[in-house]
Amino acid sequence: MDLDCFGSLALLKYIHTDYRLVRSNLIQPAAKNLYNLYQNRFNFLSAKDLKGESIEKIIIVDTRSTNRVKEYFDCIDDFAGDIEVFDHHPSDKNDIKNADIHEGNFGANTTLIGLELIKKSIKIEKEDATIALSGIYADTGGFQYENVTEEDFLVAAYLVRSGASLKLVNKYRQTLNEKHQIVLFHNVLNRLTYKEISGHFLVMSFMEIEEQESGLAAIVEKTFEIEHSDAIFSVFHFQNNNNSLIIARSNKDEIRVDKILRKFGGGGHERAASALVKKTSGMMVFAMLEEHLKDVLNPAITAEDIMVKDVIVIKDSMTLMEASIFLENENHTGAPVMTDRGELVGFMTLRDIMKGRKQDQMHSSVRGYMAKNVVVATKDHTIREVEDLFFKNNVGHLPVVHGKSLLGIITRTDYLRHMRK
Repeated sequence: MDLDCFGSLALLKYIHTDYRLVRSNLIQPAAKNLYNLYQNRFNFLSAKDLKGESIEKIIIVDTRSTNRVKEYFDCIDDFAGDIEVFDHHPSDKNDIKNADIHEGNFGANTTLIGLELIKKSIKIEKEDATIALSGIYADTGGFQYENVTEEDFLVAAYLVRSGASLKLVNKYRQTLNEKHQIVLFHNVLNRLTYKEISGHFLVMSFMEIEEQESGLAAIVEKTFEIEHSDAIFSVFHFQNNNNSLIIARSNKDEIRVDKILRKFGGGGHERAASALVKKTSGMMVFAMLEEHLKDVLNPAITAEDIMVKDVIVIKDSMTLMEASIFLENENHTGAPVMTDRGELVGFMTLRDIMKGRKQDQMHSSVRGYMAKNVVVATKDHTIREVEDLFFKNNVGHLPVVHGKSLLGIITRTDYLRHMRK
């Protein structure tokens, strides 16, 4: 049970007031503080409390997989009632038989249920609003993950109006609270390796520890936050039982970590997944993971994929006046300067032309005022490298070249258009 699961349950009880909430024996370390403070408010049953009870209907939140709810069904005899599921993982395989699925591709599962409350104009207490908002913040990374939707903001606003405490939400989201987590976090940072696979910038780590510790996922997430990589894959090998835990996080649609870890029996979200590999050498698991990544990762988007191929160019034989009229007619702020032989020799902007105008040199050649040291990209530059060129050089246009031949151009607008997708 993570914060999003608790948030879902906090809201669901307003729709199904006569149901009892049942907790898992497994609670994500990052959610334990919230659980400890609000367990009396939830008034949970345990899975064992279901033994011998007559169950009419079951409602499941935040999953549609039988292996994640097995502990409950193991305590229920011959259940033949209805099952209803509220889950925000449409891409996950549903193997809960005859379940009535309520789904939506939202950043948080809490959002899915919050929309129902808004639709029914249900008022909720501020404690439950705080719990629910914690769930949305956790699963959307504080509204920074790319899975965030308009509906996540809509439900968050509803929860704030209901009295949710942002101060408490931020407190519950503090992930590295225990001393052993902080020690492991620094150890992980010292063991990072950096890999470029199929054009993707990955951070990987391997660590052997005596036994499984709580809060490993929080350690990986904090490392991922610091490193700004496309994805992180961490392997923790537990010496006491020869098992290994793979924890993965991703920032890119092209790196679906849930699909990647299926080979190792894992699962989770598109951007967050894990897998437990039993009775296998940790170094072997790490090596298998790296080879698997080389096999399954599709090539990253490159400059060639987003560049404009039909480029407006200025001839180096033009005067500043001709170049000015040309750019005005084309409604461009700048263009590469080319020779008649098709070689890139510079870049001319309206700002360069303005310098010539102030000096009353509009009949001079563009060669005297153009930028000669042109910042360029090759067609194989990744989006991350294109981004670095824009940011480090403060340019608005990035010609894409092969040698001195011009293949295309990328503007800030082209880059932003791609990033919005």
